[in-house]
Amino acid sequence: MRIFSFYYISKLKEPKFSVLENFYIKLNSLEFSKKSVWLYQIFPLRTSDILVWLSFDFEDEDVLYSFSGRIANIFYSSGVELIDVLWGFTKPSIYTKDHKSTQEIDPFSDKRLKYLVVYPFVKTAEWYLLKQDTRQGMMNEHIRIGKKYPSILQLLLYSFGLSDQEFVVAYEMDSIVEFERLVYDLRSSEARKYTLRDNPIYTGIYRRLEDFRNILL
Repeated sequence: MRIFSFYYISKLKEPKFSVLENFYIKLNSLEFSKKSVWLYQIFPLRTSDILVWLSFDFEDEDVLYSFSGRIANIFYSSGVELIDVLWGFTKPSIYTKDHKSTQEIDPFSDKRLKYLVVYPFVKTAEWYLLKQDTRQGMMNEHIRIGKKYPSILQLLLYSFGLSDQEFVVAYEMDSIVEFERLVYDLRSSEARKYTLRDNPIYTGIYRRLEDFRNILL
């Protein structure tokens, strides 16, 4: 499971860094077999200013039920204003099921790239009424364009029937200029006309916890 939560912390009257630090420590205290917590500064300033990316794996989905109370307690008692949450599950793509892409984001890796872009994504009803071969052809074009930018990594989450969107899309990169070029190229792909919604778009700059000591004045 992957959770992207967005917070507004700038208007806090108490020491802002201490609030974020306490929140971060509590999230890291959650005990999963595999877990990661990453922090981002939203860029540029908007209705949210902190992005928290929590990832964990599980074998038995009952863990979601048993841990939901603890996660909610941490989120609601942090003292920061929750603005938005995007979440979903990972699973093999039906369009690239024969192999795992080298451009897939590993949230458990020790290395994070400079920037993270996250947004909800919804396809039109017409997309799902197309034959599988037709969709596969358009996705092959989409994949070919993406491979022209090997330094840009992607993560796709599924949330059908569970949230307001069908997917959550995340991109990780060291150059937002190069990412803008990728998105421009993708706009001309045939699959684009079957996009119903792909906003709001959040751009985050990766920060270590200590980096926020000088940011959250």
